Amino acid sequence: MSLPPYRGRFAPSPSGPLHLGSMLAAFGSWLIARHAHGQWLVRVEDIDPPREVAGAVESQLATLAAFGLVSDLPVQYQSRRHALYQSALNRLLAEGKAFACHCSRADLASQHGIHRHCVASQQRAHPAIRLRVADGSHVRFDDALQGTVGQDVDREVGDVVLLRADGCWAYQLAVVVDDAEQGITHVVRGADLIDSTPRQVLLQQALGLPTPAYLHLPLLLDTSGQKLSKSQAAVPVDSARPIPVLRWLWHCLGQDPAALDAAGQVPELLQYAAAAFNPHKLQKSALRAPEAPPA
Repeated sequence: MSLPPYRGRFAPSPSGPLHLGSMLAAFGSWLIARHAHGQWLVRVEDIDPPREVAGAVESQLATLAAFGLVSDLPVQYQSRRHALYQSALNRLLAEGKAFACHCSRADLASQHGIHRHCVASQQRAHPAIRLRVADGSHVRFDDALQGTVGQDVDREVGDVVLLRADGCWAYQLAVVVDDAEQGITHVVRGADLIDSTPRQVLLQQALGLPTPAYLHLPLLLDTSGQKLSKSQAAVPVDSARPIPVLRWLWHCLGQDPAALDAAGQVPELLQYAAAAFNPHKLQKSALRAPEAPPA
């Protein structure tokens, strides 16, 4: 039996312009997809209106285009996929794998925010819906870069929110449904999401969906050791100068800078990068980054 084709993706949330940390994930996932002679898709995760910034979607897609990172298939938007999420949720509810929960964050404070049974002080008009996580739910997966990762989901996370009390779909449900529906075989993303993977694996199992292969790239840290996306250093990338930024990201990914020396234009640089990329040179640990790539 032949193996399925490689299909990866980059899935930004429109909470602001792309910064160096998000571009590292975009470029890294693109390089790994090209190395595998596979497809690379872009999906906009726009299901959290309170966190969205006006114009961010257009800005992010324009930045990716300026860097030559264009989706191999039409861009998908989570905001247009509610029916898929509702269908998955209805199935989980019908099978008793999900339940309505009236607990607030304040109710769960004494349990450190981990839901194991409902302790709601009052009923909500619109309760959240949670995945029922059984006792002893230990999930282990092999990350292609970080190695074996394990988590006791019941004790460390608890019953996972699928639909929030404010009516917004939870990230965990949307990403699992989308990855399966789009045929994603490999998920390459930043290491800040590695702790979410076990609960996504549990949800895949509950829905009878395949589990893709995972690779979590190292995070970019500022000079004080703080995650770049939450740092003053997380300024938007300069779309007017993609070549020096791409060279800098290439170096951050542990690749040989000389491989791109002859590139004068973005398409040429990406061609050289795809040919020279060596996944074995990727680093596991977080990377200290200056505030901006060199000119």
